[in-house]
Amino acid sequence: MSEDDTATTPATAAPTAGTARTPSTAADTAGAATTDRRLLRGERARRTIARHAVDVASLEGLNGLSIGRLATDLGLSKSGVATLFGTKEKLQLATVAAAGEAFLDEVVRPASEAPRGAARLRTLTERWLRYAETPLFTGGCFWAANRPDFDSRPGPVHDALFQQQGDWVALLAAELRHAVAGGEIPSLDADLTAFQIDAVFTATNTALRLGDVEAGARARRVVDGFLTSTP
Repeated sequence: MSEDDTATTPATAAPTAGTARTPSTAADTAGAATTDRRLLRGERARRTIARHAVDVASLEGLNGLSIGRLATDLGLSKSGVATLFGTKEKLQLATVAAAGEAFLDEVVRPASEAPRGAARLRTLTERWLRYAETPLFTGGCFWAANRPDFDSRPGPVHDALFQQQGDWVALLAAELRHAVAGGEIPSLDADLTAFQIDAVFTATNTALRLGDVEAGARARRVVDGFLTSTP
């Protein structure tokens, strides 16, 4: 194609003055911006509701959640909350996800700054105990409060709860293996020891909720016993 052909081809020729060839880009931009703001508001509202649902479920269990209850607690319309979550199961799954994210921020991510092995394991376990003692969630450990209700009820909520719990125990086991490999602690069964630590922590959470102020100290002694240096 020659330069003359290019200049006269309709597809490439500039439109004459006053000829509207495309919709107003200003209107398109304004519409997109409005949509983006609505999406952002909706996502912020969803996070706020899910985080409140975590506190409710840590006290009353995931089965105690309802769209109406959360709407009343937060001064929102029931229809608005229903639009964000749809079904009770989706609300429960969003709550489990919100609990997991809060736990990662409070316990797991800060511990990643410590060297792998015994140091990181100590940090993980100490931050977990603070998470239960403070507590991060109104009713204490979210998983200790909700696993019993779903341990015999297959489905997406069961799977989400136990996946998060499994990830936590696997993380403990991985750091135990690093500690053994580095000669920081005596040889041990990492999976069994991680299971034992988690079991002690579950019992510790229950004791703390019942007012046993010494429970955390006892749990720390148990962890120290596993992390004793090789003689």
